[in-house]
Amino acid sequence: MPSLAKTHLIFLLHIWLTSSVNSAPNIVDPNFLTDPGGIQKDPNNQDSIIKLEADNKDLGISDGGSDYAKPELEAKFMGEWVIDNPNAGVAAMQLQLMPNDQVVWFDTTSLGISGFKLPEGVPCPLNPEAKNQPDCFAHAIAYDWKTTKYRPLTLQGDAWCSSGNLWPNGNLMATGGTFSGDRAIRVLANDDPKADFKTRIGALAAVRWYASNQVLPDGSAVVLGGRDSYSYEIVPPQMEFKPQKFDLPFLQQTTTPPLGPGRPVENNLYPFQYLLPDGNIFLFANNRAITFAPLTAKVIREYPILPGGSRNYPPSGLSALFPLKLTADGQPPNPEIVICGGNLPNAYEVVDARHVTEKVYMPALTDCHRIQPMNKDAVWLKEQNMPSPRTMGDLLHLANGDLLMINGAKAGTSGWEDARDPNLTPVLYTPYKPMGKRFKELTPTKIARMYHSCSALLPDTKVLVAGSNMHQFYTYDTEYPTELRVEKFSPPYMDPAFDGSRPVIDPKGTDAVLKYGKPFKIAAALKSKEPMVLGEIKVTMLYPPFTTHGFSQNQRMLVPAITGIENNVITAVAPADGKLAPPGYYILFVSRLGAPGPGMWIHID
Repeated sequence: MPSLAKTHLIFLLHIWLTSSVNSAPNIVDPNFLTDPGGIQKDPNNQDSIIKLEADNKDLGISDGGSDYAKPELEAKFMGEWVIDNPNAGVAAMQLQLMPNDQVVWFDTTSLGISGFKLPEGVPCPLNPEAKNQPDCFAHAIAYDWKTTKYRPLTLQGDAWCSSGNLWPNGNLMATGGTFSGDRAIRVLANDDPKADFKTRIGALAAVRWYASNQVLPDGSAVVLGGRDSYSYEIVPPQMEFKPQKFDLPFLQQTTTPPLGPGRPVENNLYPFQYLLPDGNIFLFANNRAITFAPLTAKVIREYPILPGGSRNYPPSGLSALFPLKLTADGQPPNPEIVICGGNLPNAYEVVDARHVTEKVYMPALTDCHRIQPMNKDAVWLKEQNMPSPRTMGDLLHLANGDLLMINGAKAGTSGWEDARDPNLTPVLYTPYKPMGKRFKELTPTKIARMYHSCSALLPDTKVLVAGSNMHQFYTYDTEYPTELRVEKFSPPYMDPAFDGSRPVIDPKGTDAVLKYGKPFKIAAALKSKEPMVLGEIKVTMLYPPFTTHGFSQNQRMLVPAITGIENNVITAVAPADGKLAPPGYYILFVSRLGAPGPGMWIHID
């Protein structure tokens, strides 16, 4: 094996030789990229794939082992789209699935009427963004994914481009926004199906507009960044608290300078952040990454620059933390993160109306890279390219541990009227298959889901998709109208041929409350009446994320170790601590050879 220094040099040379940007006008800032942008071979070319595999193995990175002792079931089913509701009234800009099975989404109170006029008898709240006049249109709803019924919620303080997370008790906390809501917190109770938001205006230490949240091991949350906010703060799971703010110069260092007053080009908004098993946070903004200690703001390490483009808002790439596979003895896993797509660093300034009169829609990027941030010499590894360019897409965990790329556009960036060519085709991403076989295009939708669209994995293993509003106001007579239809997508694992293989959880025989590091029981049975056996069964636990602007904040999937199966009762070991699994509610799924059954809400503390 070559030395680590030599290996690192080989990798950087490989990136120099293979990096590319999609075809676009010759207007790239030459000082931004760390590589000269050589021509990359076709990612579907077998020679390129073999070369990438060889490089990755040379760096000690394997394709990962199978979760099963025998081959997974192969689906012929390519997915199915169904309209779940023809008109939900409010476009989904921010979205959170709650443990009470309501999906909460909202947009903004400062940009006029929505498509949902409040029912007669419901008081019209005063809107500070409209000179405190009564506002008789809803800007937030709670949507019951089981019945398709929904009810209005009241937003106080504009939540436009805000962030959020769940508290350990299942309550939703939405943070920040703009105008009167730029330092607000809004809390929606989980234990009351008729609850409305309770709001504290000015509760946060700094303006949080386009920020991102990460839940910590004690259930508090890091609320980080935002436009002109080069800091983060720790917010406990309670309405009353004293702000605790930390400066983080990295956020200013990764900001692309604006071109003039009122013309922002940040490229590092909605930064990607992930809680690592050592309690530190991996933070990616623009094209750079660090790990920092959240309780002190100390930067633990810096990582090589990710070449090729900008990955955060407004170029808006996709990112996810891979499922954390746990051991029975509580050994910390080696986490891995993927980042895909986005656009060139100046893609926003050549398309947005605040910068130009003639829009140039740059093709989005197709490249993906992976990193294992806790490795001693962590570097970005070139992943297989996506089948098509994508910006503003969501990257979701599926119930069986695979991932799904969905929504977004093939050209342009986030922003009003700043994208075109919607990417209608979801992609199944199985990151541990051999190189060249990791992406699979699925049945396309007929509905454009671009700027301000959202999605979420549901407990029944389907994916709910809502929103898309390319315009400043609700607009319907245009090429890409404001979208009020709600869809559900059935992934390939819902192939009817797999029905007999789906484990069905029995709540009466399943532990609904888990304790860190302790064994727990899951009673389940296959519809085929065959016995469940070790080597064919996999358990997953999903922390439901707050999804907005192409990033699923707090999304986290755990794969607990199974220690035995007897008489269709699975014994597994709960995650060791809150650094692996922050306290709160998770959806528990059981899969047989890749075919999951419906999930069940559980709680861990």
